[in-house]
Amino acid sequence: MTLVNQVQDFVSNLLESKLSGVYTYHNLNHTTGVVSAVNRLCDEEKISLSDKEILLISAWFHDTGYTNGCTKHEDSSTEIATHFLKEKGKSEEFIANVSSLIKATAKEYVPETLLEKIIKDADYYHVLNDDYIFECEGLRKEWENVEGKSFTDIEWAAENEYFLSKVHQFYSPYAMEHWQPLKEKNIKRLQKKIKKMNKEFSKGDKRKEKEEKPDRGIDTLFRVTLGNHTRLSGIADSKANILLSVNAIIISIALSTLIPKLDSPKNVHLVIPTFIMLMSSVITIIFAILSTRPKVTKGVFTKKDIEDKKVNLLFFGNFYKMPLEDYKWAMNEMMKDREYLYNSMIKDLYYLGIVLEKKYRLLRIAYNIFMIGIVLSVIAFVLAFKTIDG
Repeated sequence: MTLVNQVQDFVSNLLESKLSGVYTYHNLNHTTGVVSAVNRLCDEEKISLSDKEILLISAWFHDTGYTNGCTKHEDSSTEIATHFLKEKGKSEEFIANVSSLIKATAKEYVPETLLEKIIKDADYYHVLNDDYIFECEGLRKEWENVEGKSFTDIEWAAENEYFLSKVHQFYSPYAMEHWQPLKEKNIKRLQKKIKKMNKEFSKGDKRKEKEEKPDRGIDTLFRVTLGNHTRLSGIADSKANILLSVNAIIISIALSTLIPKLDSPKNVHLVIPTFIMLMSSVITIIFAILSTRPKVTKGVFTKKDIEDKKVNLLFFGNFYKMPLEDYKWAMNEMMKDREYLYNSMIKDLYYLGIVLEKKYRLLRIAYNIFMIGIVLSVIAFVLAFKTIDG
């Protein structure tokens, strides 16, 4: 496993277990987005593999300091990164480079080197997304939770328009050329939204502002939670793939090199160690496969299921065998009923959580079997050779 993958596992587990729920923006979802943006910029700017590794590690660690609070979180992030990298035996120079890039993500810092410009631009990747206005709702809620700042819809739109047009800027050559135009589109969207809301207020429609806020908060909650569930599922699948690959290699090597030698009487002492190693690998593969094996569902529903609000239309397994017209009718019925819609979203999140629990439980068993099997195999081989020597 590469160092970047080890950092990914460490940070993902840290943010999932230690980060407070009040951080509805600076969370695992944001961190993975920054890492993805760093990857993109590194490829476009032709960054060397060694510098890319430093950038990716910095991107993973850059917001871990929020687990200790938001005050001077960059300093806290560098401490967490330093402690981890020292345990991995990295040099002082390597750690210093990572720390300087983490500190370059501070809001007031003006980047100087290309690497600093890349991580700085990546930290604001969301400003070029089509759904920027909705993504920022997480930050709005976070400010309200952590700093006590509260904004009306029009105040929040104005705050974002000012930030994008007057404060924020891209620094890396690729971002200035390709991302700036996308940001300009979001500025225009915000300006259009502000104009529309001002028009509504001028007509005395202030009550609408208050009514929309809870709905937007709920939408943000579902979107962020679903994103976290999906990313955790992806991480679990990656872990399973690692186990499958490693153990498949072990089995193939054993079959091609060790097994043919067991026919000889002088190698009889290798039978038991080889058996232990192969069995542990096979059992590990079985549990890794079980953790990723999909569950087949019937894929149909009835009109009565919709009327009784029993079927979750947001999960493909409940409708993939249904005709399009029936599915369109059912979706329209669900969207007319606010309670049915939200309950379906809640069910979707709940059952995703159940699936995640099963995946990680089976993966834990698989990793334990793999670890114990490797240890027992090594001990068995050592004892076998020691017996022969004796």
